[in-house]
Amino acid sequence: MQLKNLKQHRKRVKRMKNNSMNFRVRPGEKVNLRECPTIVRPLFNSKKGYKKLLGEHIDQLSSLQNLHYASNRYALLLIFQGMDAAGKDGAIRHVMSGVNPQGCQVFSFKSPSAEELEHDFLWRTTRCLPERGQIGIFNRTYYEEVLVVRVHPQILLTQGLPGELRDEKTIWQGRYRSIVDLEEHLYYNGTRIIKFFLHISKEEQRKRFLERIDQPDKNWKLSLADTHERKYWKHYMTAYEECLNATSTLHAPWHVVPADDKDNARLIVSQTILDAFNELKMEYPKTTPKHEQELKLKNRKIFI
Repeated sequence: MQLKNLKQHRKRVKRMKNNSMNFRVRPGEKVNLRECPTIVRPLFNSKKGYKKLLGEHIDQLSSLQNLHYASNRYALLLIFQGMDAAGKDGAIRHVMSGVNPQGCQVFSFKSPSAEELEHDFLWRTTRCLPERGQIGIFNRTYYEEVLVVRVHPQILLTQGLPGELRDEKTIWQGRYRSIVDLEEHLYYNGTRIIKFFLHISKEEQRKRFLERIDQPDKNWKLSLADTHERKYWKHYMTAYEECLNATSTLHAPWHVVPADDKDNARLIVSQTILDAFNELKMEYPKTTPKHEQELKLKNRKIFI
């Protein structure tokens, strides 16, 4: 979603429908996250209305996933990025609740292991890419290498890179190029990529952190490192803007999802996935008349 200014966007919100194009970062246009809202008018009128809409989306996703699995022509990769407490886990859990686990895998990428640091920065995620007929979900991804590492460039010293490859003047553009090349390669080999940046405000993050402190079942989600990273909020926003501008392409677009309202964000995410599925040319495998006749004859014999 490209916005020249916040006033322009607010006018647009009044007539906004849940269409993924409304939140898509179009190639060549510049994102300014300060002008991208973290909350928009709800797509539902009540909690009951939200549950009804999400339920409908889940049912449709379940049906389309079954077709996707049976047709076995494409792979679907869903990428989730966002600041801590932006709602990545919740969006994945709620939106994909009706999906058959047989056709879906979720990977959460944290700090690289010693083995992973011995390879290029794309290696560990490339090993987890979905097969045809499968849905792969990356909760944080190779994009951390142009986000967290950019905010904390001292991490580069631990990655075993040759000195000339640690030059901050060139490394980020090089990594953007590697990412775009990989995603284009995947597209031309049947993988469709949908990328979500869950856009949360700093104030909303503060509220959610406080909830995690007050609720025993959420304490484990909060660490001192999370609160420490809030000091770098502006740095992260700059890193995200640069990343979105450099890596949102026609074949692998980013979607900036207003995430202060968790329910609304989940509806936007689910509709975007539905839109992507509906763009694919999928059909159930067809059998030949001869094979169909053979099956009928064999089945008749079995039940005699």
